[in-house]
Amino acid sequence: FSSHPGIRVQEEPTPDFYSNRWLTAVVVDSGKTGGVGREDIRLALEAENIEARPLWKPMHLQPVFKDCPYYGENTSALLFEKGLCLPSGSNLSEKDFERIINVIASF
Repeated sequence: FSSHPGIRVQEEPTPDFYSNRWLTAVVVDSGKTGGVGREDIRLALEAENIEARPLWKPMHLQPVFKDCPYYGENTSALLFEKGLCLPSGSNLSEKDFERIINVIASF
């Protein structure tokens, strides 16, 4: 996605790290995509029968925890707002990857 400004895949924190990428997630910055947001991409994928989901809703934003104390700087809320989990798994073919990327690139 490096050729798609505003769509970022999680990078390794240092060269010493290597992620197993068990979950493929991107963060969408609508200020750099011409106004296209996470939900726009999710709906475009859905229209092509490709399931994608927002990143998990932070616990402090869930109704059951509304009265519980929260400590933090809203990083998790920002990731929930802008983050998208893409299809991932060992059974995805090269054709599947191309299909997913082509939908996102269509923006």
